[in-house]
Amino acid sequence: MNPPADSTTVARLICADKASARRIADLIDEMIDGDDVACTAFEADDGIWQVALHFAQAPAEADLRALVESAAGPDAAKALTIETVETRDWVAESLAGLTPVRAGRFVVHGSHDRGRLKDNDLNIEIEAALAFGTGHHGTTRGCLMALDALAKKKRRFHVLDIGTGSGVLAIAAAKIFHTRAVATDIDRVAVNAARDNARLNRVGPLLSLVHAPGTRDPRILRGAPYDLIFANILLGPLTRLAVPISRLVAPGGRVVLSGLLPSHANAARSIYAAQGLHLERRRDLEGWTTLILRRGR
Repeated sequence: MNPPADSTTVARLICADKASARRIADLIDEMIDGDDVACTAFEADDGIWQVALHFAQAPAEADLRALVESAAGPDAAKALTIETVETRDWVAESLAGLTPVRAGRFVVHGSHDRGRLKDNDLNIEIEAALAFGTGHHGTTRGCLMALDALAKKKRRFHVLDIGTGSGVLAIAAAKIFHTRAVATDIDRVAVNAARDNARLNRVGPLLSLVHAPGTRDPRILRGAPYDLIFANILLGPLTRLAVPISRLVAPGGRVVLSGLLPSHANAARSIYAAQGLHLERRRDLEGWTTLILRRGR
């Protein structure tokens, strides 16, 4: 298996019922080792239970089927489906017809639209030539709307933005809360773009930008616990980060997940519920789903 770069491999197995799905998932989970693979059982939107394995690096197909055969038998190994989910070039898509976009009190715009803005809006200028996240995509806009709604309930949150891209969410948090935010990305180009955008929006001193994979960097850990964590990425990384994120969020804190297709929402919800993060609100926008989860006190 040789998937393109910047992709996630997902293996799925349809199960007879909830009990068998969870039993198989538990068996597989005991057999696998490492942070680059996650296994979960969940009920899809059509009511059918599945087991899904998400890999950061594509596994050898023969080894993967042998693993499933050990846990669920030869018929399950044959029935296993394997697919590669590629990261699309959201920037190229969003730059087509780039106009100011409103998300609650936030207005995200390019430099060419400065003259059309209102002073009473929270304006965020983003030049998205190098990184994902202009506010024009349904995932980013869903996160901004969640941030706007949460800001009406509480004056200030300590924020972590995982997979910051252009930095738009961290910049928005810094603007609305007037406090420091931590933003991280695995892509150095994205981190540099986010830093430039933060300076452009005059919140550079309020953003701590970290180039690192995952959440283990000491600069991220030192900031914990966080009242609000954004993870606007894809289902595979969201699955692998469920446990680390749950350890970083404060009691009563929120986690906003996006980058999810509606068909993936139940899987993400189940994975995070197992870590004590329960659904507070779901928002479907432009064919994408944003989940706002809350940790109990």
